[in-house]
Amino acid sequence: MHEARGGLPALHTIVLTAMAMLAFAANSLLCRLALQQGNIDPTSFANVRLISGAIALAVIVRLRSERSSPGHVDWLAAAMLFAYVAFFSFAYLTLPAGTGALILFGAVQLTMFSAGLRSGERFGPVAWLGFTLAVAGLVYLVSPGVAAPPFLGSALMAIAGVAWGVYSLRGRGVADALATTAGNFARAVPLALALSVLFVANVHADAVGAALAIASGALTSGIGYVIWYAALRKLSSMRAATVQLSVPLIAAVGGVAFLSEAITPRLAAASVAILGGIALVLTSRSQRPRP
Repeated sequence: MHEARGGLPALHTIVLTAMAMLAFAANSLLCRLALQQGNIDPTSFANVRLISGAIALAVIVRLRSERSSPGHVDWLAAAMLFAYVAFFSFAYLTLPAGTGALILFGAVQLTMFSAGLRSGERFGPVAWLGFTLAVAGLVYLVSPGVAAPPFLGSALMAIAGVAWGVYSLRGRGVADALATTAGNFARAVPLALALSVLFVANVHADAVGAALAIASGALTSGIGYVIWYAALRKLSSMRAATVQLSVPLIAAVGGVAFLSEAITPRLAAASVAILGGIALVLTSRSQRPRP
């Protein structure tokens, strides 16, 4: 199908990208909202999110017009997806939405940058400055102090970020990203159900909690990923990475608007350091000519 000329394709991509970023930020808001009021426990939230996401993705794969491959079977990727969802859910028992999203996003990007360094990618002085700035901002955000977020929640969210970073790296170059993601969600469900056995005494959920978890799984995760894949077709790698800088900011604004959370000076300063540092790395990497 030929790409149309003019402003329509650009506008279409902008709309899809904006919807995807809103969906990613909404995951933090939905989880925090469900757990804050005690409508559901984190284990049940993770279970319902993965199950509803798996169902939504399976339906979308089934209904799309082109033939789909079975998808690459990768149990490590499924395990990383499960770890991300589980640690993400437990972290939001104590973290504000914006703070959690910033720790998550910082850990994801730092994991992927570190993997690039380990694989032999070379950073220039500006990239190293940005990398150092981002690490310093993350350390400052979680360092002890009156305004510091809870240590356990921060640690759990950092682990979730590392898991999502590894999961993203595992998905590079797959032939059918949508089918592979659907398969990963399906394979992560048994792992989540096994986790619920360990916390069976704390399992509870009311209608509101279940609805929020379903929305997180089927809408902002399942359909959100489909929208993001559609946007990625028109975005360069650098732009795709850069636009995700907006997710923690959207989550922070949403936390203020819907959850009555405050944006502290520490969160603001750490946001500038982490997001600015990551932007420096991305910009310097994109400008370096390939050998």
